[in-house]
Amino acid sequence: MKQTYLEIISNKPLTESVMEMKLKGDVSTLKAGQFVNIKLEGLYLRRPISVCNVCGSELTIIYKIVGKGTEQMSKMQGGTLDVLTELGNGYDLSLSGDTPLLIGGGVGVPPMYYLAKLLTSQGKKVSVILGFNTKSEVFYENEFKALSANVIVTTVDGSYGVKGFVTTAMKDIDYSYFYTCGPEPMLKAVYKESKTLGEFSFEERMGCGFGACMGCSCKTIYGNKRICKEGPVLKKEELLWQI
Repeated sequence: MKQTYLEIISNKPLTESVMEMKLKGDVSTLKAGQFVNIKLEGLYLRRPISVCNVCGSELTIIYKIVGKGTEQMSKMQGGTLDVLTELGNGYDLSLSGDTPLLIGGGVGVPPMYYLAKLLTSQGKKVSVILGFNTKSEVFYENEFKALSANVIVTTVDGSYGVKGFVTTAMKDIDYSYFYTCGPEPMLKAVYKESKTLGEFSFEERMGCGFGACMGCSCKTIYGNKRICKEGPVLKKEELLWQI
């Protein structure tokens, strides 16, 4: 964990409720799957946000406006933020095989981008499934395509791409390993549908964000693990899900 101050260089909407913020500073050591914890003026708890992309000294985060904190963030233009970085364990790229599958649902999409960028740079043939409720919620499709990934978009209402859930698109893809991030019902559906080993990145409410409060623990075959400290990435074989 590292505390640093990052400069806001842009903050713009991607959809009606989803924002993209670019920050500049000491971020070059961040890993795909890790998150940052942002201090906001007047609010006691920091806001954990996943790493979407790192390019030199520039960090991209994507967040959904869901409460007071993210509403406050959405109005920021310029200035600096007090940020805890290098939080969480991140993804294990060494396990991907040659044809990894990346599955993101809603605000679980952003951490898939940096992972896809790193895997494609290693020459891996990456497939990506992006799941949303409806067409107006879709974001970052073109950014993934620009990485030369095979991109499939699903919408629950069928207004764009494949009609259905991310698991609908999984059925027709051959893959060596998978990585996924999204709401827990989606993660459980992916767990049931998946044909290989893989890694799950959990979206969890956090108190401290660095393992002190034990407020985000999850039961595994190795005992309780803290999503913010031993996670947010857990391997399929350690999850205690009876599905």
